[in-house]
Amino acid sequence: QVQVVESGGGLVQPGGSLRLSCAVSGRNFISSLMGWFRQAPGQERDLIADIDWSGRSTYYRGYVQGRFIISRDNAKNMVYLQLNSLEPEDTAVYYCNTLPVQPNYWGQGTQVTVSS
Repeated sequence: QVQVVESGGGLVQPGGSLRLSCAVSGRNFISSLMGWFRQAPGQERDLIADIDWSGRSTYYRGYVQGRFIISRDNAKNMVYLQLNSLEPEDTAVYYCNTLPVQPNYWGQGTQVTVSS
């Protein structure tokens, strides 16, 4: 059974940084394209970044490009998202999943709140 657990969120001031982690178990992780998503209150859950199995190919949504960095450690079955220069608009619950998305892989997410 696949389990996805996100962690690392918290309350941070504008301009601050956080590093999110996603632990994946029970799946052949190394071959998976992995993505980070976020969902703000009252909004859709959107893909904001993804990374291929090798870690060499990445994609970023325009509004996080240059501020967020996605990475992975296949030996540890981990995916990371470094959040820099955070803005109040980045407040959301952050999730990871494979791509294509597997609905039964959604974890609880990790809350990121950006506020002074």
